[in-house]
Amino acid sequence: MLTNLQTRDIETLVHPYTNLATHREVGPLVLERGKGVYLYDTTGKEYIEGLAGLWCASLGYGNEELVEAASAQMRKLSFTHLFGGRSHDPAIEVAEKLKEIAPFDASKVFFTSSGSEANDTQMKLAWYMNNALGRPKKKKIIARLKGYHGVTIASASLTGLPANHTDFDLPIAGVLHTSCPHHYRFAKDGESEEEFSTRLAAELEEMILREGPDTVAAFIAEPVMGAGGAVIHPKGYFEKIQAVLSKYDVRLIADEVITGFGRTGNMFGSTTFGVKPQSMSVAKAITSAYAPLGAVLIDEDMNQALIDESKKIGTFGHGFTYSGHPLSCAVAVKTLEIYQRDDIVGQVRKTSPTFLARLAKLGEHPLIGEARGVGLIGGIEIVADKKTKKQYDPKKFVAAKTVSFAQEEGLIVRPLMGDRIAFCPPLIISDAEVNEMFDRFERGLAKTQDWIRKEGLTVA
Repeated sequence: MLTNLQTRDIETLVHPYTNLATHREVGPLVLERGKGVYLYDTTGKEYIEGLAGLWCASLGYGNEELVEAASAQMRKLSFTHLFGGRSHDPAIEVAEKLKEIAPFDASKVFFTSSGSEANDTQMKLAWYMNNALGRPKKKKIIARLKGYHGVTIASASLTGLPANHTDFDLPIAGVLHTSCPHHYRFAKDGESEEEFSTRLAAELEEMILREGPDTVAAFIAEPVMGAGGAVIHPKGYFEKIQAVLSKYDVRLIADEVITGFGRTGNMFGSTTFGVKPQSMSVAKAITSAYAPLGAVLIDEDMNQALIDESKKIGTFGHGFTYSGHPLSCAVAVKTLEIYQRDDIVGQVRKTSPTFLARLAKLGEHPLIGEARGVGLIGGIEIVADKKTKKQYDPKKFVAAKTVSFAQEEGLIVRPLMGDRIAFCPPLIISDAEVNEMFDRFERGLAKTQDWIRKEGLTVA
């Protein structure tokens, strides 16, 4: 029996990433409040938030310092914009701090409201820069299969997941997708991680040569592939990929929307994995998701191109009403202050061993083919046969069923394509809460085993 709130939801909302037909039958999980790593629904039931909302609520829920920062800014200056040379203190302060902590020599910061807008902007800036440099053909952007970069027309084109393209008439022209760097699923028999990385780098080089190096502008990559499966890259991957990019003057864009601000045990995933970008996208944890904010960090080469084109055209014709919204920037200032004051990177490094040990233990379960992570992010893959890696019929949605059972046990995690499930708790989570999170998941997984037996499920 649906509640009044659930019925009202069904009659009013279109939910992102939801089977809209099924939703009309089962209704939403309506959440009412949160504190720390816990959420509570309208019946008072408690859940551990195992995905930090959407990879973003790094400081958990109910942080009074962030609430006060937002309130104070709303009272002082509720809105102004950055168009036409206007500015305000919070935007300047966040930009200064981002330049200070960036994993590369960042020259300037452009603000957006989301990671999707940031990566959309990355594509536009790559085109703009090459026009400024007199290279009008150097416009193609290479992304990876199963990579995730957003949902605007441009950023969804960069995303390498079928559901983001099918019947949306995407990807647009000029976007290419190279191989997915998931060793467990795509390596050849007996191929080591280093050998797999070498092969992927060779495939990338073949693609660049086939397209023509004078037509390829940039390569975009997440330090950890998020929505594509919480995939950790194989050994040597970025070192080998970057050698190819450097050889053909292809810029590297780091998509740090998920991995930024401590998630991998360093302030940025680029540091963890030796990524050396020329530009970078951030969002999500920049405000611990308390307010929408994204940003593009660019090097001086790109900045000079923007200046030259602005001089020629008369303006830099790009921006959003909410680029650098003072409320969001004020929250970001306080969030970044807390990360440094409370040594959030040290907290992740302290808690990560417990998280990774419990994740690895899941890998011993008969249903789990792979369990791998870094810092406080990880993914598992459910398989029908551990030896052959055969999967269940995708139409049975085994991962989604497992997530539903976990929810019954008081845990919120997220199913991903290919029967993968991601874990990405708030960075403030304690060892005891990590253990409780995995205890609840294991109880849900036991229910999945029972359900599989009763359903008599077969492999794909």
